[in-house]
Amino acid sequence: MSLTDSTDIDSKSEKPLSLIWGCELSCERDSYTFQVPEEWQCEQQLALRTICLGEMARDEFHVVEIVPAEEGDARAPVPLATLKPSVLPMATLVGVELTPPVTFHLRAGSGPVYISGQHVSMMPNLSWDEEEEEEEEDAEEEEPAEEFPEKPPKGQAAKKSSTAKKRRLEKDELNNASPKDPLPSKGRGASRGRKAAAKK
Repeated sequence: MSLTDSTDIDSKSEKPLSLIWGCELSCERDSYTFQVPEEWQCEQQLALRTICLGEMARDEFHVVEIVPAEEGDARAPVPLATLKPSVLPMATLVGVELTPPVTFHLRAGSGPVYISGQHVSMMPNLSWDEEEEEEEEDAEEEEPAEEFPEKPPKGQAAKKSSTAKKRRLEKDELNNASPKDPLPSKGRGASRGRKAAAKK
């Protein structure tokens, strides 16, 4: 089971803990095994990110491989990367997620070769039960508020009614205006609320 495909009900009670991980392979130490302590009962995964040569690496091919976990396993080692300083000094590894124990081996070259990635561990989430209870309480508090719709403040209702009254009065004045009275013109000189200046 991978961390991304987990559909287990218990996965809600676990949260991922991610740590930066790295190792060095060289002619002095040509293999490295990534292991987790046996007392860690949670799911573990190693997500590789980059593999690169060190500044002291010779201009030769450096081949890094993953060795099968069991000694008696008939499977052959899997080459992970072939690097050369003048051609390809670094490679990005996307989607390489391994379950420990994993052994890396420098098959060719003198190194140093650096492998880096993330160690992801599914740790028990003890705060999950508390968060669930808080969410339930929040949902209960929101339900009564939905039953009673909010009424607009009195000031807003009064403003709406006074605007409506003004419009009705203006319509009545236009309808009751005699045909002799010219309709108010719209233009630069006519503006609302201003009285015409007396002619001298």
